[in-house]
Amino acid sequence: MRIVIAEDSVLLLDGLTRLLQTEGHDVVGHRTAEEMVTALAAPGSSLPDLVVTDVRMPPSHTDEGLRAAVHLRSLHPELPVLVLSQYVEQRYAAELFTHGTRSVGYVLKDRVADVDEFLDAVERVAAGGIVLDPEVVSQVLARSRHDLDELTAREREVLGLMAEGLSNTAIADRLVVGSAAVEKHVTNILTKLGLPVDADTHRRVLAVLRWLDRNGDAR
Repeated sequence: MRIVIAEDSVLLLDGLTRLLQTEGHDVVGHRTAEEMVTALAAPGSSLPDLVVTDVRMPPSHTDEGLRAAVHLRSLHPELPVLVLSQYVEQRYAAELFTHGTRSVGYVLKDRVADVDEFLDAVERVAAGGIVLDPEVVSQVLARSRHDLDELTAREREVLGLMAEGLSNTAIADRLVVGSAAVEKHVTNILTKLGLPVDADTHRRVLAVLRWLDRNGDAR
């Protein structure tokens, strides 16, 4: 797999590069978001199988990496992007879904220390899945807790797993329950939140996250 990394920390860039190369991937690194955009946005550019980028990049170290990722997704909605962030910044997670609901990941840099977890995120995003850091989901749910009073404790648990991008089957395995029980919980959740039941897992996750984000920011 060909992977492009945008990371201004020399140590982290070198570490990620070595890790991914050890797994057999071809890695191209960039020290700035501008370099990455220049390399990938030009007409006729060969797109990688995955882009991994830090949120905060030079020159201002605010959100250059995130804006670069959103821009590249606007040009190539199918481009898989995995964003790394030092802190939970909920609005960044929401912005990533603006130009498509497949092949997107938002994880905290702390997760990179867990090699297996990071590599799993890389594979899932490259394969078209969604990866959201559990801490992001947890904080979103905590901010919107009073708006979720109609949900049972089990439904809130299922909602959190939905927002992490898990399928009904994966949720059933995680909770050690039958698939039929999970399907019933999902239907109840979407009904109570006023969201349409949709067979597409990625659209379902996006709808739930947008609902949570809107209600959390309205206060």
